[in-house]
Amino acid sequence: MMAVNGRPGARKSKKGATVGTGGHGRKALEGKGPTPKAEDRVYHKAHRAKQLAERSAAKRQGSAGRLAEGRGSGRPKGMEEMVTGRNSVVEALRAGVPAKTLYVAVRIEMDDRVRESMKLAAEAGIPLLEVQKPELDRMTGDAIHQGLALQIPQYEYPDAFELIEDTMEKWRKGHVASTPLFVALDGITDPRNLGAIIRSASAFSGQGVIVPERRSVGMTAAAWKTSAGAAVRVPVAKAANLNTVLRQAKETGYFVLGLDGGGEVQLPGLELATEPVVLVVGSEGKGLSRLTRELCDQIVSIPIDSHMESLNAGMAVAISLYEISTRRAEAK
Repeated sequence: MMAVNGRPGARKSKKGATVGTGGHGRKALEGKGPTPKAEDRVYHKAHRAKQLAERSAAKRQGSAGRLAEGRGSGRPKGMEEMVTGRNSVVEALRAGVPAKTLYVAVRIEMDDRVRESMKLAAEAGIPLLEVQKPELDRMTGDAIHQGLALQIPQYEYPDAFELIEDTMEKWRKGHVASTPLFVALDGITDPRNLGAIIRSASAFSGQGVIVPERRSVGMTAAAWKTSAGAAVRVPVAKAANLNTVLRQAKETGYFVLGLDGGGEVQLPGLELATEPVVLVVGSEGKGLSRLTRELCDQIVSIPIDSHMESLNAGMAVAISLYEISTRRAEAK
């Protein structure tokens, strides 16, 4: 740049020469780096679209995780179960498992199981909805569904103590003919055992089954199926704390009897069979917990062949309930 009037930095304009910045405005002329992407600019609509997409993806991932958890024993409270796969769905419908909706994939390849499932659902008044395969994948947590899924409603558990107290009161007033009889499960997590126990309770005049709220089996589709419809007649009650409920039952007039291989009383000699009873059974491996055992009025054992170490919970309860039922019938 040429000097004007002998002064460096001056520049010429229509109004005459003016003094320049002398380099003080150099920073203002420096570049600010590359232009941010549209999705990174908070004022741009692409930024909003990116946020919505991320939230949707997170929601789908969380939903799939919860559904995957729901297929195990640690299902979150309030979650509804999805029975998936053609064999499982048709067997559940044959067993009369209560259901809310039968989901069928669009353009599903028909076979006898699909046709029977749709027929049984229609006869039971269960709504049938066609859905796209990606949606069915999402609903079932990417389980192998073969285009078929059955939604099972959450089971409504009555309160354990309210049920046993109400049953005792009705029996004393003569409103219930059978002497109160309940089965309590201590540490059992197999739903098939629960279903078998419900079935036995129904067969031998049991008024209910009690399960703890934590670390215990619940009313899943497998339990419904194994009960062969008996779960409609025999309520499954939930105890926030099993030992607290057992104490309350004893105060109400029940005798608490624990089933264990090392019991001091053998089943054929069970004199308390004719009294109001809560029969407690533990898992096949661990048996009764220490605190539960201490609460029992008697520990009862079933005599079995020495080659057989133990019976599973479902079988042990069935044998015990039969013996209790027999002794009650003899006492009449």
